[in-house]
Amino acid sequence: MNFQTIDLSSVITLTREDFVKLCAANPDMKLERTAKGELIVMSPTGGETGSFNFDLNGELYLWNREFKSGKAFDSSTGFSLPKGSDRSPDAAWISLAKWESLTTEQRKGFLPLCPEFLIELLSPSDSWKQGEVKMQEYMDNGCLLGWLIAPKLKRAAIYRQGHPVEILDNPKILSGENVLPNFVLEIGNMLP
Repeated sequence: MNFQTIDLSSVITLTREDFVKLCAANPDMKLERTAKGELIVMSPTGGETGSFNFDLNGELYLWNREFKSGKAFDSSTGFSLPKGSDRSPDAAWISLAKWESLTTEQRKGFLPLCPEFLIELLSPSDSWKQGEVKMQEYMDNGCLLGWLIAPKLKRAAIYRQGHPVEILDNPKILSGENVLPNFVLEIGNMLP
């Protein structure tokens, strides 16, 4: 997904509340906000990336439907991260305990937490470095397990809380480990 970061600090301070209003006024746009208040505008994905992302979300949905241990979300879901940014990972999951701790009102808006598990999928035009920065932000906000997947590079990075990043070239499977027990993504079949 190609994106542009716009620094609005010389004009306005884009608060979380302003960002929520901006998103509500522009529902067809994919927007994120950094902790510094910068606006990130993302273009739609291409066909290959969109199909890959659909497959990822489908696999997560099927696992979650079988084990019923949490709630899964697609790339349209906004998360207001504890350290100030507002992000929308390509796929995300939280445990039932986290979901049930939210009020009815909190469930309707951007979720005020960091996903316990998430996936960021890089489009061919995205840089690996930008993906790494975004994944580190998720980890700094409490994500337990995250996957950065770059189909063009045939590479995945596994981010685990409290552990060094593991880079896999041409991976065959990715495991949900102890965060998503029994979740196995056969990524080798999905890579070009």
